[in-house]
Amino acid sequence: MILILLGAPGAGKGTQAEALATATGAAHVATGDLFRAEIAAGSELGQSAASYIDAGKLVPDAITVGMISARLARADAATRVILDGFPRNAAQVAALDAAFASSGRAINAILLKVDVSVLTARLTGRRVCSSCGRSFHVASRPPAVEGVCDACGSELITRSDDAPETVAARLANQLSALDEVVEIYRSKGRLQVVEGVGDITEIQAALASAARAVGFGA
Repeated sequence: MILILLGAPGAGKGTQAEALATATGAAHVATGDLFRAEIAAGSELGQSAASYIDAGKLVPDAITVGMISARLARADAATRVILDGFPRNAAQVAALDAAFASSGRAINAILLKVDVSVLTARLTGRRVCSSCGRSFHVASRPPAVEGVCDACGSELITRSDDAPETVAARLANQLSALDEVVEIYRSKGRLQVVEGVGDITEIQAALASAARAVGFGA
């Protein structure tokens, strides 16, 4: 089964998808992580993707779909997989359905619903370790020492896509497309909604319950 975790940037998809993957033994496939790995490696794909990401724009579908298809063909994603950050528009939904139309794999979606004002505060306050990649937040998850990673002692930075002007552009570009994707899965009867604001463990429990409801459990 393929479980799609939908949500705007800053909704908490990564944190919750990782926890659910650990609990269920599913592969966690995060589009953002795949792109960042390519960017860090300095590959042609990474350089192309960076020009869009840094401007707060979506990477073109052809690049994204090709990368995701290759990842889903790997052995660890053969049984259960959680997609985090894909699909992000109607064309990607169609591409995913077409890729697995003959496989018999069920595709269901869960939306982590979060208000725009909360998303903005979450994104602009995020800090990431320049070395190990661990994530912090100036309000909800601050490091023990300001500007320093708790795990490895390296400098914390603001990612280019978390700068205020980029956040505004990301939300403007992505929310309308997200709404379209949500409505597609809602119309197919394959969507559940989980409130993404509150205690993280309570959100995690609600998400696990929604996953079990579609047969995606431990």
